[in-house]
Amino acid sequence: MKLNVLTILAICLLTCLISCKSAPESKQIDGFSVFGEDFDHKKAIAYEELLAKFPAEGKLKTTVKGKVSSVCQVKGCWMNLVADGKEEELFVKFKDYGFFMPLDLSGNEVIMHGEAYKEITSVDELRHYAEDEGKSKEEIEAINEPAIELKFMASGVKMLEK
Repeated sequence: MKLNVLTILAICLLTCLISCKSAPESKQIDGFSVFGEDFDHKKAIAYEELLAKFPAEGKLKTTVKGKVSSVCQVKGCWMNLVADGKEEELFVKFKDYGFFMPLDLSGNEVIMHGEAYKEITSVDELRHYAEDEGKSKEEIEAINEPAIELKFMASGVKMLEK
C-alpha cells in the first residue's frame, strides 16, 4: 500500500514539474504579447496613480501599467509591480489561475486589467511566496507576521513584444 501511495505521489510531482516548466501561452495582438483576456489598454493609469486611489475596502476595477519587480520562479503564477521611489509592491495573481507569466519578466513594463484590493496574507502564504521567489532560508524564516498587502487580480496582462 505504501509503495502505491509513493508511486502516485512521485507521478504527480513529476507531472507538475514538467507542466510547470512549459512556456506560458500568449497571443500577439497589436505589438503586445497578451496573457489571459484581451482588454483596452489605452486608459491605463500608472501604478503610482493607483496607489493614490487604492480602496480601503472592497475592490476597484481598473487598468494599470507598471514595472515588474519579481515573478514566481516556479511557474510564473504571480508577480509583483513596483513604483519608482515607492516601497509598496503590488502583488498580482491571475484570474482563475488561468494563465502564467514568463519567468524572466522582471524589469519589464506591463499593462494589466482587473481588480485592486487589500488583503491580509498569512505567514505561511508569505513564506510560500518568498520560497517561490528564491529567497534564502534565513529570509524565509524571518517572516513571522501576517501582512496587509496591496493585491491585484488580473484578468489580462499585456507586455510589449521583445
